[in-house]
Amino acid sequence: MCRNIRNLHNFKPPATEAEIRASALQFVRKLSGFNRPSKANEEAFDRAVDEVAHTARHLIHSLVTTAPPRDRDVEAAKAKARSALRFARA
Repeated sequence: MCRNIRNLHNFKPPATEAEIRASALQFVRKLSGFNRPSKANEEAFDRAVDEVAHTARHLIHSLVTTAPPRDRDVEAAKAKARSALRFARA
């Protein structure tokens, strides 16, 4: 899994269009191996990002959970603490 793709489900406030598109872009970059495609591949790359974003948006809005929504600030603090612990050992 790409480390830069974040979990977008069950947050309050919900994931924004920009967050969904950014995750789609990271996913397509990983699959294609391109950070920026050549002019010859640009149209296919952009179309793939649009399609993945559309599918991701549909998935996120279709998921159902009984768990309470997570707070973005709390989750970010937890991730920062995990990262500090992980890199402190190195």
